Amino acid sequence: MLSRTLFQLLGVQSKTDRNLPRWTDFFYGVFLLFCVGFAYLPALHGGMLWDDAAHVISSDLSSLTGLRRVWTELGATQQYYPTLYTMFWIEHRLWGDAVIGYHAVNFVLHACSALLLGAVLTELRVKGAAFAALLFALHPVCVESVAWISEQKNTLSLVFYLAAALVYLKFEHTRSRRHYLSSLGLFLLAISTKSVTATLPAALLVVIWWRRGSLRWARDWRPLLPWILVGMGAGFFTAWVERTIIGAAGAAYDLTIWMRFLLAGRAASFYLGKLIWPVDLIFIYPRWTIDPAQLWQWVFPLAWGLALIVLYRLRPRARGLFAGLFLYGGTLLPALGFFNVYPFVYSYVADHFQYHASLAFLALVAALWARWDEREGAHPRLWRRFTPKLVAVATLLILSVQTYRQSRQYVDVETLYRTTIERNPDCVLAHNNLGMIYALRGDSAAAITHFKRALEANPNFAEAEDNLGGELAKLPGREREAVEHFEAALRIHPDFPMALLNLANQLALIPDRRAESERHFLRVLALEPKYAKAYNDFAIWLGSMTGRHSEALNRYEAALQLNPDYALARANYAFELSREPLRRSEALAQYTAALLTDPALVEAHNNLANLLAPMPGRQLEAISHYESALRLNPRYAEAHNNLANQLITIPARAAEALSHYEQAVSIRPDYVEALNNLAIAYANAGRLGDAERHFRLAIKFAPNFQAARDNLRLLLAPNL
Repeated sequence: MLSRTLFQLLGVQSKTDRNLPRWTDFFYGVFLLFCVGFAYLPALHGGMLWDDAAHVISSDLSSLTGLRRVWTELGATQQYYPTLYTMFWIEHRLWGDAVIGYHAVNFVLHACSALLLGAVLTELRVKGAAFAALLFALHPVCVESVAWISEQKNTLSLVFYLAAALVYLKFEHTRSRRHYLSSLGLFLLAISTKSVTATLPAALLVVIWWRRGSLRWARDWRPLLPWILVGMGAGFFTAWVERTIIGAAGAAYDLTIWMRFLLAGRAASFYLGKLIWPVDLIFIYPRWTIDPAQLWQWVFPLAWGLALIVLYRLRPRARGLFAGLFLYGGTLLPALGFFNVYPFVYSYVADHFQYHASLAFLALVAALWARWDEREGAHPRLWRRFTPKLVAVATLLILSVQTYRQSRQYVDVETLYRTTIERNPDCVLAHNNLGMIYALRGDSAAAITHFKRALEANPNFAEAEDNLGGELAKLPGREREAVEHFEAALRIHPDFPMALLNLANQLALIPDRRAESERHFLRVLALEPKYAKAYNDFAIWLGSMTGRHSEALNRYEAALQLNPDYALARANYAFELSREPLRRSEALAQYTAALLTDPALVEAHNNLANLLAPMPGRQLEAISHYESALRLNPRYAEAHNNLANQLITIPARAAEALSHYEQAVSIRPDYVEALNNLAIAYANAGRLGDAERHFRLAIKFAPNFQAARDNLRLLLAPNL
């Protein structure tokens, strides 16, 4: 049992373990879970990273209908891994958006995989099973998989993968139909969580060959043939999804077959190096330039080929060593560059790519250590007997500390990207995403700096061009510069829906280019027929064009049909409805529904109040909504002016009205309507000098503002 092996590792057990009680197995599990919890503690309270929000089940999939879509609708989730997203669905039902729950599940799954690894090795009678389990549990290379919520596809699939292997090994002894079907079911769960587990049947064949020295068709191949066919189908399907849906295609992925061999050799060496010496681990590693003309790059694949030939020739004496390295390389094969995966656009290697493969190498290391420990255990000198054990304990302590330190990078997304940039200064993804963080904070200068830095590192990075354009669009007077960057993004990636939409919206703000917006809106909708935001934005544009009111309503209705909870689109739909006197009751209902979904829609409160204000008996409701708008945005000048217009009619609140007019003018000194209203309020309060000054200011900003001119004439009439 694992606990007995653990006691042997710690040197507190005699050669026989038959007298150890069964509770020691429970103790071992708790001990391992504690070790994992300590090593990963910094990441437990970490936030969502890069694509976590796209993986965790969204509100539109949280229902039973959403669960059905997870299984039946390709594209409903980020990747088609229905078992993974079913797990996310369950977690979302349990704790919603509480991130700590997802992290805790990942930690527990990782610990379970470590325990299952030990159980599989024990079943195979591989010595050092407990040491292998602890090596895997505490190795820093695993941090990326455990601390990153999206990589629950790794931690969950490995649990199913190892459980399937363990049950299949039972089937090897019993030939029981129950064991076979159970293991097949677990394999299907694994492969529908992450397709890299398709390598399991090949791994089982290698293990069987290692145990018996040969493979037979009826006994060994035939039971695993359905597994192999399912695995091949899943692998090819995932490769197709990566290319056609996720976008792992184009110039960034154009590698010849020889370049892919070069990449595979270098990647395999890189991964092995990180397992042996796990320092300078980075979330995104530098992207290599693969060049067959550079002879040194051929060293890697040639060295691997030579090593396999030598080990194969030595297999009668080193079958275990050959099998272990063959398992490692075979499990790593899907990530070596022969198949396109989306992250290759940023880097050809990532720590989480070798999460499953690392098991074989760590088990081999543990087995070699166990042989050393067994040999030294009979030595008459005490220090020799304990040296292997001290080495093991020291190794685990060093790995724990390194894992703890590595986990601190994942406490929040900003720390992760900053650390990545420190170690990989030209990391395009880190600069771009850090720029997005600053953009959300309103720090345009920092955001623009990082977007430009991303483009310096990769001038063909369409997303950074689009983000830079979006940030420039927020700055007064830089609208045309923003358009240039949106257009640059589309030159790189002509079918980039977000850039097309941003370009359409930006052109709508430039008078001499407004007409160009329509073709870009239509292009977005042709590319993404279910893009609700595009329908909403196009409807806004249509509503601003003369004679296209009914088209605008149709587009809003399309957006709401796609996403009934799209509160902003509903509020905009209500505004468009309110332009028809006979449909104002519908507009009221739509505003109410929008604010029930999202009470923080500032303009919806203001516009609903504008609709209510002239209605008999509904003035107080209007005032309440103006006040709600101002609680959400105290610097909303229009709401201050509109609220003042209502309060001025209530004698007891005239002073409040005056204060709101003053605030509106303070926020927007050229707000001519508010200046005129404030001047009238001053005149009614007997402050004729202030009234005259504000009428003149209104006329200064808007010389053709006839109401202000007429009011000034009336004010001055007695003095003429």
